[in-house]
Amino acid sequence: MPYPERLFVTGIGTDVGKTVVAAILTEALGADYWKPVQAGLTPTTDTETVRALVTNPATRFHPEAYRLHMPASPHAAAAAESILLRPTDFRLPPTPNHIVIEGAGGLLVPLAPGFLMVDLLAQLQLQAVVVSRNYLGSINHTLLTLEALQRRGIPVRGLVFNGEPTPATEEFIEQHTGVPIMPRVLPEAAVTSEVVSQYATSFRQWLEK
Repeated sequence: MPYPERLFVTGIGTDVGKTVVAAILTEALGADYWKPVQAGLTPTTDTETVRALVTNPATRFHPEAYRLHMPASPHAAAAAESILLRPTDFRLPPTPNHIVIEGAGGLLVPLAPGFLMVDLLAQLQLQAVVVSRNYLGSINHTLLTLEALQRRGIPVRGLVFNGEPTPATEEFIEQHTGVPIMPRVLPEAAVTSEVVSQYATSFRQWLEK
């Protein structure tokens, strides 16, 4: 890794494990962490969750560009507070370190009129890490996500399968897309800093290849 990694963690939908994967990558790289938009402040924010899971001393947690109370699509959560999210307000935090950026929802989640989450990724010139979880329809959602990135010329650093292995699904996705497959994240009884540290070892080895 001769240059600092600039990784944007996105998912094929909501609740597929983006925050856990973001924590693992942050720990693996000793990276900084940034959540550009937090929609929903209770019971905890994603930044607070990752902070509790990361133990390395190098990580800095950068403040969100927007903190919105409603757990909803960012554009709707902002509208509820009479806020307009402005693309120009999203600037990558200055750091010489690696940085992991966590999105909200999927790539086509709206932030502002004419400005989607994927547009933010392109604006900041980041590489994508896509998190996929198996469910009915997940092949379609995974392929659409990867196609949206490809059409915009956004590089995919890797794809993470989160959950129990589903070989037929995963083999098809890998063969059809040709994207790099990162280490798997398995279901865990509890996600703790110790669990994150264990996964971080295999992710670090993969990233250093």
